[in-house]
Amino acid sequence: MLYLWIFLIIVGFALLVKGADFFVDGAAGIAEKCRISALVIGLTIVAFGTSAPELCVSVTSAIRGSTEIAIGNVVGSNITNILLILGISALVRPLPVQRASLALDLPVLLLASALLVGLGAWGNALSWWDGLILIAVFTGYMVLLFRNALKERRTSAAPEAPRTEKPAHGKWMAMKQKTWFLIVLTLVGLGMVVGGGTLLVDGARYVAKYFGVGEDIIGLTVVALGTSLPELVTSVVAAAKGETDIAVGNIIGSNIFNIFLVAGVSSLFHPLAFSVSRNLVDALVALGAGAMLLLFALAGKKKLARWAGAVMLLCFLGYYVYLFLVRV
Repeated sequence: MLYLWIFLIIVGFALLVKGADFFVDGAAGIAEKCRISALVIGLTIVAFGTSAPELCVSVTSAIRGSTEIAIGNVVGSNITNILLILGISALVRPLPVQRASLALDLPVLLLASALLVGLGAWGNALSWWDGLILIAVFTGYMVLLFRNALKERRTSAAPEAPRTEKPAHGKWMAMKQKTWFLIVLTLVGLGMVVGGGTLLVDGARYVAKYFGVGEDIIGLTVVALGTSLPELVTSVVAAAKGETDIAVGNIIGSNIFNIFLVAGVSSLFHPLAFSVSRNLVDALVALGAGAMLLLFALAGKKKLARWAGAVMLLCFLGYYVYLFLVRV
């Protein structure tokens, strides 16, 4: 059985990597075809897709009454997304941060993180009405985001000078020029990313238990890191391909989805316990990570430089040292 799970881990990793490749190509192609910015695609389609594991894990945990896993998954994933994933992505390629993100998306992320801290600490739990507040704010943000996208599309609808298309080399490149194929490519890539991430998480959890690693360590490492694998691979692949707006939008959008949608929906099924002595520290770290991202983008003149990525990785390592040496 152990060898089977090790094999499934390898299969999951392969699905994750290739699925992210398809996902990024399809999403970028759709953005270009629809004259929607890659940033908006990253903030919506890509972010929702890569947040699917967090949504599944947290809602399932809430239904089963395992509320510590539900809230810990959301907060831990948000910390991992910014400090680890954007840190690695910025080392691969400096990441431009668009004016729209500085003006709207990052402030909304900070608002979401502050709401999580405030609502959770107020009643030592996220109740169903807290969830309704989070979902209502999320709905307002999405309406504003799509309104801005439609406005941007109208301004870019002016006739363009005809451009000479580069010849498509082979059937694959020819197919990537078709809208229906880009949609299929995006959906197949999303399925591979989510499926591969699930195999990796389940396999790693089984192997950890096989070697006697405790449940608390599994929760702090495998669950938080495992559900962030789609974001990790998608953002790193997008950065390597030069699709930096998708890489940045994916993380910012995913973190917004995690708090407003994942935590909000989960709290509708069962109140999510919020311990001031434990969860508050993690939620404040997530809030600090978002503030750090905004400050680094401003300090780097709308760009997340390699030095900023290195600092983020060091902060992530420091947080994990705190978890294992102080909390465990």
